[in-house]
Amino acid sequence: MDGTVAQQEKPLYIKLNAKDNVAIIVNAGGLPQGTLFPCGLELREPIPEGHKVALTDLNQDEPIIRYGEIIGYAVRPIKKGSWIDESSVMLPTPPNLDELPLANNVPELQPPLTGYTLEGYRNEDGSVGTKNILGISTSVQCVAGVLDYAVQRIKAEILPKYPNVDDVIALNHNYGCGVAINAPEAKIPVRTLQNLATHPNFGGEVLIVGLGCEKLLPEKLVPAGAAATVISLQDQPGFSSMVETIMAAAEERLARLNRRQRVTCPVTDLVVGLQCGGSDAFSGVTANPAVGYAADLLVRAGATVLFSEVTEVRDAIHLLTPRAVNEQVGQALIQEMKWYDHYLQLGEADRSANPAPGNKKGGLANVVEKSLGSIAKSGTSPIASVLPPGEKAKQKGLIYAATPASDFICGTLQLASGIHVQIFTTGRGTPYGLAMVPVVKVATRNSLANQWPDLIDVNAGKIATGEATIEAIGWEIFRLILDVASGRKQTWAEHWGLHNALCLFNPAPVT
Repeated sequence: MDGTVAQQEKPLYIKLNAKDNVAIIVNAGGLPQGTLFPCGLELREPIPEGHKVALTDLNQDEPIIRYGEIIGYAVRPIKKGSWIDESSVMLPTPPNLDELPLANNVPELQPPLTGYTLEGYRNEDGSVGTKNILGISTSVQCVAGVLDYAVQRIKAEILPKYPNVDDVIALNHNYGCGVAINAPEAKIPVRTLQNLATHPNFGGEVLIVGLGCEKLLPEKLVPAGAAATVISLQDQPGFSSMVETIMAAAEERLARLNRRQRVTCPVTDLVVGLQCGGSDAFSGVTANPAVGYAADLLVRAGATVLFSEVTEVRDAIHLLTPRAVNEQVGQALIQEMKWYDHYLQLGEADRSANPAPGNKKGGLANVVEKSLGSIAKSGTSPIASVLPPGEKAKQKGLIYAATPASDFICGTLQLASGIHVQIFTTGRGTPYGLAMVPVVKVATRNSLANQWPDLIDVNAGKIATGEATIEAIGWEIFRLILDVASGRKQTWAEHWGLHNALCLFNPAPVT
């Protein structure tokens, strides 16, 4: 073993399953050639942090096993102690969707978790908001510049008069015109916008700004029976009138929103979204399992929990369909996978387009390894239902909400499904945030948490070094979710005002 390494820290690797023939290096900065582990394993070459080391000699085409599952096959002979990176691993075929087991291993419901509540804003329709926001929707991207200008003035001139209102945000997007509005798959962006406009954090106040000639009629975003105001810019006699009209309509709503008060609500009113971005090889070892533990606690407390990202589920779908509460839910899972397989084929792409270069730098060899780590966020609860992209959640328990893996699109679709808080795990790091709801950032490794102490909310990296357990971090995340949802604590993204733009998923043609 290198003397410097010996003086600084003991060399560590993590093997997750007795079947595994690879392990990942834990030490920050990686380990040099010649490092000797107590078990007798010696590194034949330097191996970076989070990357895989061969625990046995592997022949060409021999399975490479992590999480107890085959993540690929050896491209060439690999000696024990060698570095296994993406160039060493041949991608296996995906699970056959027509041969999957359905609802044959449904987990037993865990005992209810009682005694927990949150402080939220009860809406007239019975839903609960966890923030008090005026959201101004748009029916077409053309109006974004005018609305942004108006929102700047609303925040500067009007919002200070209404201290109980958290924020005013513009729901801008790139949709609304120049699109095949009647194409079958146009239902996805349209229902996404409809559901965003009625998010519970907006308190039932629906204000829509349109242009007047767009294909997506503003009235289509108004829910049946809702009291909404639609402002058409083409009806206004100039820019100043546009801005003043928006500001006047906003102030009416701010006055009503300012009367909202937090009240004690059961956890059954809470909807939590789970997502990962900038993933690395630690994601499936530390942060995602801890989030999965928190997800189980939320389900036991009666909440709704959404996990997503089709391409980061597809290669592990055989581990999920047995957990479906019934065959109908299992078939719905399969249908979402088939839809996305077809979608990728139309674009002449395949699942090898995921992972990203940063994922590979963090030790993930391919999408199979990424998927096996990603689904750890779902915990161990039964999968109660499946949501198509952008559909609102109406059921309690663990739900699969189908979305692309893109952080921005997944976040937008989960917002449309009604999440109040998003839990976002990251190994490489990202300042990602959402304006409509808080984002709790969970680091997969100590080195990231130390590098970004003012962006990371929870450090799950302590699990890898033995300083904490999955259960302890899971409880920490669970309690933080309730505190953040109740307004008792802020996430770092909230503190800095960080948020990404809404990004609709539109698989329909653009004309």
